[in-house]
Amino acid sequence: MKNLNQILAITVLLFTFYCCKENKENSIEPTKKETWIKLFNGKNLEGWTPKINGHKLGDNYKNTFIVEDDVLKVSYKNYDSFNNAFGHLFYKKPYSNYKFRMDYRFTGEQVLGGKPWAFKNSGVMIHCEDPKNMGLQQNFPVSIEVQLLGGNDTDARSTGNLCTPGTHVFYKDSLVTEHIIQSSSKTFHGEQWVNLEIEVRNDSIIKHFINGENVLSYTKPHIGGAVNYNQDIWKLKENQPLKGGYISLQSESHPIEFKNIELLEL
Repeated sequence: MKNLNQILAITVLLFTFYCCKENKENSIEPTKKETWIKLFNGKNLEGWTPKINGHKLGDNYKNTFIVEDDVLKVSYKNYDSFNNAFGHLFYKKPYSNYKFRMDYRFTGEQVLGGKPWAFKNSGVMIHCEDPKNMGLQQNFPVSIEVQLLGGNDTDARSTGNLCTPGTHVFYKDSLVTEHIIQSSSKTFHGEQWVNLEIEVRNDSIIKHFINGENVLSYTKPHIGGAVNYNQDIWKLKENQPLKGGYISLQSESHPIEFKNIELLEL
């Protein structure tokens, strides 16, 4: 009887061991939590520096970029006329492999003197050149622009497009030298909030997402095309891959608001 009890005890122990082992092997590992960094604190422009055409780096001309109610705004309240004051608000650090996301919406009326094509037009510039190297009269940084467009209540007008100031990319495995590639997004009229996400993988692939939908993908961003400043220098860099750079938000004459600005390093 004693031996039988010992055998039963050993059997129970072995059964428990194998059951636990099998359950452990079949269990699903918990998903690693993504750690998104807040690039905008909702209170002020800490970490961000403006560069506006015709003005020195750091000069927030006529308070173009302001913060109100946890929202970063492009404002033209103090402008009489736009006067080609194309601006960019640069984040303090360059990045190479990451996801960037935010919400945006166009508001109000375009400022007097804005270009017709700049109606409800703005953008997020990625892989930007160092803003310290930009010229006083330089309209746009050499970069990849994720173009943001709002609807005019009538026409189809996609957002999350690609513009290429001083750059080229490959789209559908072919080199594209045209300045704009349109996305497949729908049109967003009025002043509704729209969610943008950008996935950036160095100089390999870049993807644009609007409200969670992949609307554009392209590869091999590199230097190329016209630049209105330091042309000789950029010509020498032509065809060099763009592996990283700064991120900036654009001001192009139409009021726009940004919030929930975050980044995930990959």
